[in-house]
Amino acid sequence: MSHSVVAPRHTDDARSDPARGPHDRTVVPVTSEKPGPEPRDTAELARRFEEHRPYLRRLAYSTLGSLADADDVVQEAWLRLQRQHEAGTATGIENLRAWLTTVTGRLALDHLGSARARREQYVGDWLPEPEVTTVDDPADRITQDERVTTALLVVLESLSPAERTAFVLQDVFGMTGPEVAEVVGRTPAAVRQLASRARKRVEDGTPRFPASPDEQEKVVSAFAVAWRSGDLSALLGVLDANVSLTADGGGKVPALRQSVSGAELVAKLLLGWYNAPSSHGAWGRSVLVNGQPGLVVFDGNHTGVFSFTVDAGRIVAMQIVRNPDKLRELPETDAPDWFLNEGPA
Repeated sequence: MSHSVVAPRHTDDARSDPARGPHDRTVVPVTSEKPGPEPRDTAELARRFEEHRPYLRRLAYSTLGSLADADDVVQEAWLRLQRQHEAGTATGIENLRAWLTTVTGRLALDHLGSARARREQYVGDWLPEPEVTTVDDPADRITQDERVTTALLVVLESLSPAERTAFVLQDVFGMTGPEVAEVVGRTPAAVRQLASRARKRVEDGTPRFPASPDEQEKVVSAFAVAWRSGDLSALLGVLDANVSLTADGGGKVPALRQSVSGAELVAKLLLGWYNAPSSHGAWGRSVLVNGQPGLVVFDGNHTGVFSFTVDAGRIVAMQIVRNPDKLRELPETDAPDWFLNEGPA
């Protein structure tokens, strides 16, 4: 996906100081990059910004759970930097990465409010947009942060915007309390409380005994074998008794309108759904979903991305994103790994 650094997608009214927004105060440098001479021309400024774009996109995505919204936020960060440059004030930026981190964090926090409003009008369950990469390309793995799993993003949806931002910046991206305080517009003491509440919610909502990548790959593989061969007993063997299944079709493709739970119900739904006559030519492919083993599945009509939460060796939660608006960045790959109804490989 290409990114233009000269064509803005949207702007705001914070023109008096391009680094400021509703939650903004002063920019606090983060000493993760050595200060250097500021670029004298726009091309050099754009080159330096592009060096930080993947990092900024990960930060915004981790905060928002949407790659499209993350791209909007990163583009706005570029526009603010460009306005600083045009105003001749960019020379006051001691550390470009720190400045961009703070600005991106503030923009993402501001964006969370409008995003929450839109999600209240969403048809069916809303799930985070999956970040899907191929299993066999090491270069793809570099772009993902394996800490920002689908399970974590789902839990983060239950937090307030300030709690979510504080947790992401401090616990995922390693910012200090005072630095986070400048982003969320709170005191360091308030940030400690925000982060503490967020950690408690995250701890309660994520696995007690999370699987290693190898363990998760084995469980997902066993699930795929059982499912494609129509083996109900084997499928029940990999599902936790209280497993939950949530699907996101966005009202654009068929999907469950609300989450269901229970191993037998989930197993029968899956077998009935994908073994229906309309599933002729259905196939699956192993991928990484937010850094963890998952699946891309075509059911004969629509594509879905499956992410799994594994605890103590069993699948305790499954999320299926089928909304085509959230699947625009699926990697181009070759032939499927397997077809449904073909039995074990």
